[in-house]
Formats: sequence, C-alpha cells, structure tokens
Amino acid sequence: MSSATPPSARPSPAPASRRVLAQAGYEAGVLLRNGEQLLVSLVLPLLALVGLLLAPYPDLPEPRVDAVAPGVLALVVVSTAFTGQAIQTGFDRRYGVLRLLGTTPLGRDGLLMGKALAVLAALVGQLVVVGAAALTMGWRPAWSGLPTGVVSVALGAWAFVALALVLAGTLRAEAVLALANLVWVLLAGAGGLLLASEVFSPGLAAVTRWLPSGALGDAMRLSADGGLPWAPWLVLLGWALVLSAVAVRTFRWDD
Repeated sequence: MSSATPPSARPSPAPASRRVLAQAGYEAGVLLRNGEQLLVSLVLPLLALVGLLLAPYPDLPEPRVDAVAPGVLALVVVSTAFTGQAIQTGFDRRYGVLRLLGTTPLGRDGLLMGKALAVLAALVGQLVVVGAAALTMGWRPAWSGLPTGVVSVALGAWAFVALALVLAGTLRAEAVLALANLVWVLLAGAGGLLLASEVFSPGLAAVTRWLPSGALGDAMRLSADGGLPWAPWLVLLGWALVLSAVAVRTFRWDD
C-alpha cells in the first residue's frame, strides 16, 4: 500500500501576500543584522553629517546643517537601496539562493516584491535615526515638505534598487562588491548627492542634475525647503523605468 499523501490532504501554500510579507521580514532582518550594511547605510551617513558640519570646506550658508541634512538622508537611500541590495543579491545569486527561492511557491515575482518591501522597511528606520540626529544638531526643515520627501525617497529607492538589480543580475559577485562600493563613493563625493553640485562647479551641476543621484539629492533638498521637486521627480521616474526594464531583460537568476 502506498504511503503517499493524497493530493486532497496536502497542505495548500500560504496566500501570496503572506509569502511576500514573510520574505520581506526575512530580507529586512538580514539587512538590519548585517554589520557591513549598517556601517554603509547608517554609520557612514552619520559620520558624513558630523564631518560636513565641522569641516571648513566647502563654504555653505548658515545654518550649515540645513544644507547638509537632506543630502545625508539621500545618501541613506542610496546606501540601502543600491549598495546593500546589489551586494546581497549578487552573492545570493552566486550561491544559488535566488534560483532556489525562485522555484518555491514564493516565486520570482514574490521574491522581488519581498526585497522591495524589505528595503522600504529598513529605510524607514534608518531615515528616522539619521533625521533625528540632524534635528538634534539644529536642522529645522519645512514640515510641509514631509509628503514630498516621502515621494522623493520612494522614487529614489525604486531607481536605485533597479540599478542594484542590473549590476547584481549581470556581473559576478566579486565585481558587484567592488563596483557597488566604488559607485557609492563617486556618487557621494561628486554625484550631487550629499551637497548640491553648484557648491563645487556650475558645469558639474549641469551634468549631475540628470543623474539619479543628483536628482535624488535635489529632490530631498527642495522637499526640506517646502518646495515641489517636479523636475527631479521626473528624472528619477525616467531612470527608474529605464533601469527596471533593463533589469527585467538582463537579470540572470544564477551564475
């Protein structure tokens, strides 16, 4: 006599929403427990905040914290949505984790949705911590810009998660590790992220305002001043759509 479980007696998989939320909780836990990720997404932005407030260069209007804090929050978005996701996804692909999860009831779409929710959840906590630190240092943003700031964070996270998936889905894990960290340094220093590029050069500003980093930095600064960053939003949306399409076409689930 066969001992196989009849199909009617087999447990049905959990609803799709529950599977996605469970994966999102796991992914968020990995992000928050990873010491290297916390260094990049939390500790380094806080050091950048303090360092830019104390440094004599560049010359910024007073109160200096008003010019620095929005860019530091933009750096948090890039650190979590791009650097952390690119490295984690690249090594998950190398070790076959993505291929395995893609064959489970979670599915590939559920895996991507779980990653997106995990990034947003981790971002909320990190932005609260860094924002609170800036407030204690004298930052006084226009609270009417909070809704536009949320939109700016969402668009920025979308664009940079898509960029992370483009890298993690096409390159070897070691190359992703090196390139993601290099891009983080370049964007923070000269990508219009931490400070408006006009501080350094009008010519540089003409270029960076079309980059996702410059658009995110500008959107956060305008939001903090209570403005509506329509142009930066359109640039971020354009990058998000293009990079998402590239990720869909090029992403490989295993090496």
